[in-house]
Amino acid sequence: LLCQMSYTGRWIITFHKKEMNIMPLLFAKEGESNFIKKITGKEETRLFLEKLGFVSGADVTVISSLGGNLIVNIKGSRVAIDRKLANGILI
Repeated sequence: LLCQMSYTGRWIITFHKKEMNIMPLLFAKEGESNFIKKITGKEETRLFLEKLGFVSGADVTVISSLGGNLIVNIKGSRVAIDRKLANGILI
């Protein structure tokens, strides 16, 4: 949310929804650097991905994609993830 304050004899605070472009990592272009915005899915899956370095704010780059399965560069390491995991990583 964005907050705008104005004063016209009294304070008026207006909230605006900030539009965010979010898409699954599955649709990222090869070679394009993206920041992870959210990890979705079961807690067990999220914890597994966290241990691999997939956390909000992390920089991730798709190295190659074949049939929805991805090889990505995350925190200096190359990691292979399947289509289901890639779909739950929002960039």
